[in-house]
Amino acid sequence: MIRAIRGTRDILPPQSALWNHVEALAREVFRTFHYQEIRTPIFEETALFARGVGEDTDIVSKEMYSWTDRDGTSLTLRPENTASVIRAWIEHRMDQMPGLARLYYMGPMFRRERPQKGRYRQFSQIGAECIGSESPVVDAEIIDLALEILNRCGVRNPHLLLNSVGCPACRPAFVEQLRARLASVRGELCQDCQRRSETNPLRVLDCKVPEDQNLIDSLPSILEHLCAACRSHFDAVQELLAARGIEFEIRSRLVRGLDYYTRTTFEVTHGALGAQNSILGGGRYDGLAEALGSRVPAPGIGFSIGEDRLVLAIEEHVSAAELARLDVFLVPIGPAAVKEAALVARELRHAGFSVELSADQKVKRAMELANKAGARFAILIGDDEIARASAAVKDMASGEQAQVPRAGLAGVLREKKQASAAP
Repeated sequence: MIRAIRGTRDILPPQSALWNHVEALAREVFRTFHYQEIRTPIFEETALFARGVGEDTDIVSKEMYSWTDRDGTSLTLRPENTASVIRAWIEHRMDQMPGLARLYYMGPMFRRERPQKGRYRQFSQIGAECIGSESPVVDAEIIDLALEILNRCGVRNPHLLLNSVGCPACRPAFVEQLRARLASVRGELCQDCQRRSETNPLRVLDCKVPEDQNLIDSLPSILEHLCAACRSHFDAVQELLAARGIEFEIRSRLVRGLDYYTRTTFEVTHGALGAQNSILGGGRYDGLAEALGSRVPAPGIGFSIGEDRLVLAIEEHVSAAELARLDVFLVPIGPAAVKEAALVARELRHAGFSVELSADQKVKRAMELANKAGARFAILIGDDEIARASAAVKDMASGEQAQVPRAGLAGVLREKKQASAAP
């Protein structure tokens, strides 16, 4: 038997209802912040990610799914989507659009990581990018947006971590000091960090190896090396978050895993996810567009939510089965009722109810199926109901059954459904 590839999975009903629920809530939040959807290809030229994400990152050096196309072009399944969004922004001259580009996306990404809880080789992200401003006002608002999505989805007690990684004016001096410090302790680091200490010292701060953490905590802090402009920017972001009542923790080792970040970086963690507890991450990437060929400066900031991890964080108190629950199981009794029941099904679906029309006209068997399907109501229509222009409605929870006039059927079902959902 052929099975799904390791690190991938099938998302089946009713669990898929929880994913749809999360995505619908996220879309509504994006609408209220006036972000519009962008859909980019799931594969791009490999050079886009090598230049945008950074050749010395683990993503590019170890984790990408790349291949050579028939014309010799190296292509890669997207490991993240910010570089793709910026590529689209440049290619389609979105700088000509009025105001800032406020864009969001949802979809699969691909990294050949070691599969673990909430982390897969094909995973889904919900993300947003705001392109065209370096103002700290934008930073605070996009963090607010990210937290609002988590709040709407029912994530309890998210923890916001915040840092600044400086800019090209102040970061090089810090990196050189960091490189010198790492050279003196290189032999005590994990193999990856020994390599990073020479090629990209900042990446050492992003190390997740437990044995390296005490040493990493002793390293110099980027916050002690910020230039006046970066310090002012970071102070303003903190003030704007505090004014919104958003709590945060300054984490000076937070650099995220991608080379394009500048100034503000942030992450949200959640206790239900175990040791790898990040549910959301993002930051500012002033200069990325220019690195990818833009002639127009395009400072920006964005975030991505790991949708797999978001679902894990809420599934204990948001029932997938309840979200997928069938409203009405409709049972025609006799040949004449088959056509009539189909019309009733159409009317109820137009009114917003989920309806399954039974193909089995044996009442006992049909009611067994209604019960197994978890239907809220079973509706029976036979010759008597056709003659009376009514329907026999059975509440599957209480067992009560009553004749309801066809004209008021949707209203009665809506009232009963709301009553059963009330606390």
